Amino acid sequence: MPLHTGPGKPEEHPRSMNPFYGEANPVAEMTEAPPKERMPAGPMLPATAYQLVHDELMLDGNSRLNLATFVTTWMEPQAGTLMTECLDKNMIDKDEYPRTAELERRCVAMLARLWNAPDPHSTVGCSTTGSSEACMLAGMALKRRWAQRNADRYPSRDARPNLVMGVNVQVCWEKFCAYWEVEARQVPMEGDRFHLDPQAAADLCDENTIGVVGILGSTFDGSYEPIADLCAALDDLQDRTGLDIPVHVDGASGAMIAPFIDQDLVWDFRLPRVASINTSGHKYGLVYPGVGWVLWRETEALPEELVFRVNYLGGDMPTFALNFSRPGAQVVAQYYTFLRLGREGYRAVQQTTRNVARSLADRVEALGDFRLLSRGEELPVFAFTTVPEVTAYDVFDVSRRLRESGWLVPAYTFPANREDLSVLRIVCRNGFSTDLSDLFIEDLSRLLPKLRRQPYPLTHDKAAATSFHH
Repeated sequence: MPLHTGPGKPEEHPRSMNPFYGEANPVAEMTEAPPKERMPAGPMLPATAYQLVHDELMLDGNSRLNLATFVTTWMEPQAGTLMTECLDKNMIDKDEYPRTAELERRCVAMLARLWNAPDPHSTVGCSTTGSSEACMLAGMALKRRWAQRNADRYPSRDARPNLVMGVNVQVCWEKFCAYWEVEARQVPMEGDRFHLDPQAAADLCDENTIGVVGILGSTFDGSYEPIADLCAALDDLQDRTGLDIPVHVDGASGAMIAPFIDQDLVWDFRLPRVASINTSGHKYGLVYPGVGWVLWRETEALPEELVFRVNYLGGDMPTFALNFSRPGAQVVAQYYTFLRLGREGYRAVQQTTRNVARSLADRVEALGDFRLLSRGEELPVFAFTTVPEVTAYDVFDVSRRLRESGWLVPAYTFPANREDLSVLRIVCRNGFSTDLSDLFIEDLSRLLPKLRRQPYPLTHDKAAATSFHH
């Protein structure tokens, strides 16, 4: 039986303890409301802090009723558990978290094969915080490759790089051009064409064009841009002028739709002119925000000078990103979803979502007050506007009234050349079921009689109509 001596010499230095383990003053917490715009003077009980924040968030909208966002609003509990287990893992620290880094590598390899890379082993890519960062990285690679090809005259006053795109691009491309000093050359909308025209895009290209952006799924109406026709127009341009212009496909949404339910559509690395592709894992990749992906068809498409290597976290870590530290949880969740669903599972989910969009679009059209601009036949997204005979209300009134039932449906005007067109857009995602679409059409049908009795459109503040309220 072991013997234990009494207490030894008193400790000269008290042991430190995590301040989170300490208790706060419960009496003060019961009588004093915390300040809202400055830090409280002292701590409070974790249950109290939780309840205060929880109550603040009660007035947020219901994400499942948000028909404006493309972002995933539902995942399985098991995915949530995995993400919780990985919340403290830093994606950049690949030496400390090698298995998380391995799952990222596997996701890139899976996407390379999904997008028909000619040699998946030569394809390079990385995860990002979303498609906006992915597009920035792809644009940087395009600009650097152009600068290398034109090193004899760049930088100079007559060699300002430009990027050709449709006016319907997501705002991240305009940001890229502004931040990296690239001229944005935009193909305007025309009539019922709401995205890029391939020949018009080719006509805007010259020796200073770093690339052309094709959108696989426009945020304005959900339509695919004709990537194969765009590449053909640029092939013809090269035959006539010698200009070799690469294409980047912004597949933020469509790159996780088309491979599963539009398999005959040629838009990806099967087209030799496609140099890079991005997608949002947190959109139709079916992962909570925020994770995106960008891939280059071969190592030569990503200039080595853009890749940095650091060793102060241990190991040799090549990195190409706009930030440094970011969570690994979303990457783990992406791998879980790829593993969980497989190709057939993704096909079933995306087809179901498209079916819901098509059906709901047909029922909106059947109400008689609206004209469809798209029908959910590409992205599971459709846009619609009021028919000319409707004069008592407009799309902004509809958006405002739908919010009173909790539905968030954005109303907005189209860009240059079609600024006369104001529309509503509905994004159908996994989790927006047939039952929910039934409830939506019931609410829309219920409010129409009141809207028809208005003397004229009443939503004077069009910008305010796009903000959620109860």
